[in-house]
Amino acid sequence: MNALRVTGGRVLRPDGSVTEADVTIDRDAGQILAVGDDAATDETGANAGEVPDADETLDAEGSLVIPGLVNAHTHAAMTLLRGYADDKPLDAWLREDIWPAEAELTPDDIEAGAALGALEMIRSGTTAFADMYFAMDRVADVVDRAGLRARLGHGVVTVGKNEADARADVEESLAVARELDGAADGRIRTAFMPHSLTTVGEEFLREGVVEARAAGVPVHLHANETVEEVDPIVDERGERPIAYAADLDALGPDDFFAHGVHLDDAEIDRLADAGTAVVHCPASNMKLASGMAPVQRLREAGVTVALGTDGAASNNDLDVFDEMRDAAMLGKLAADDAAAVPAEAVVEMATAAGADALGLPGGRIEPGAAADLAVVDLDAPHLTPVHDPVSHLAYAARGSDVRHTVCDGEVLMRDREVLTLDAEAVKERAAGAAADLVDRVDG
Repeated sequence: MNALRVTGGRVLRPDGSVTEADVTIDRDAGQILAVGDDAATDETGANAGEVPDADETLDAEGSLVIPGLVNAHTHAAMTLLRGYADDKPLDAWLREDIWPAEAELTPDDIEAGAALGALEMIRSGTTAFADMYFAMDRVADVVDRAGLRARLGHGVVTVGKNEADARADVEESLAVARELDGAADGRIRTAFMPHSLTTVGEEFLREGVVEARAAGVPVHLHANETVEEVDPIVDERGERPIAYAADLDALGPDDFFAHGVHLDDAEIDRLADAGTAVVHCPASNMKLASGMAPVQRLREAGVTVALGTDGAASNNDLDVFDEMRDAAMLGKLAADDAAAVPAEAVVEMATAAGADALGLPGGRIEPGAAADLAVVDLDAPHLTPVHDPVSHLAYAARGSDVRHTVCDGEVLMRDREVLTLDAEAVKERAAGAAADLVDRVDG
């Protein structure tokens, strides 16, 4: 057995407690063997044996070992458009700036942008993400090289397209979902990803969902992000978006919807009954003035709520620590209650709930769990003193505080040096691709 041990740190356990313990990992299996004296068991429930000696160690002295963070909704290659268009509402931002730029993207551009996104996520302790974009074979190659986990899907938009082009877009999303599922040694899973209920025609949504169900892949889309996404559905159909999604058979226990800002109580109850997760993207929602999602009500109703950064063009970073702080602060404002969306809730949203929403392993540090974790260095002025480590994760920590990142038992970053990607080469390539893209758009 090839064993890795994370030594000398404190560990965030699934119940929210923090204990001093080493974490021992079976690198071959990509699983946690033991947390301190708490060891994995075999299929009979018996202790699987003595914890083996470590072949490799990671020093966690003075640090907190946490589950790898989960970015449950993003568009990784949009790192190329970071800072390209700001300070506009969603519809104008998309139509005037983002969609024209995306029309000029090449597969090489998307690979370069996705690699930059992967680099940023590894450096800030994210080990799994959901990505809705284009040229997903290139994104899958990046995920494989980087060593991350991902739920990938080709984003479908049919508005403004003729029937043949719209149908081809749906077919590409379904082909990606079928062909890439299980790639990267199983670290990649897929989904059918129509952009939203208003940017994909009903005929194409219905056909796509039927095929997705036959292929056994979930559905991921943007829902109730803005009032402008809700009102047309109400006006045209006499029902709200979540009822429309249910009518399409797109509301199931494996499905997950991004944003969920403008949900009424009946929609929240319907999401809870269906077991469909919601991915909260507070920074993007604030920047685009989309509104404040009812996170406290969603959680109280039993809806799984995860966190996502959205794309770097509307955030403008992929740091899930920032998202935790934003989620806690915005959640209190939305509920008009300082006790709403507390620290432990947003940490769960960024870890276990994110993994559950995406249907991916990880999110918990316990024997038998996937060996996806990050080590956060607590030795910084903005993290001193440490009265409550969980509070620090939600309100004070930054992605730059991450010291080591591990996914599937493999060390992706050691002492802030990313091992799976050439950081300088990734940044140089992405900067060049972004400059060329802007030249094409402006030309």
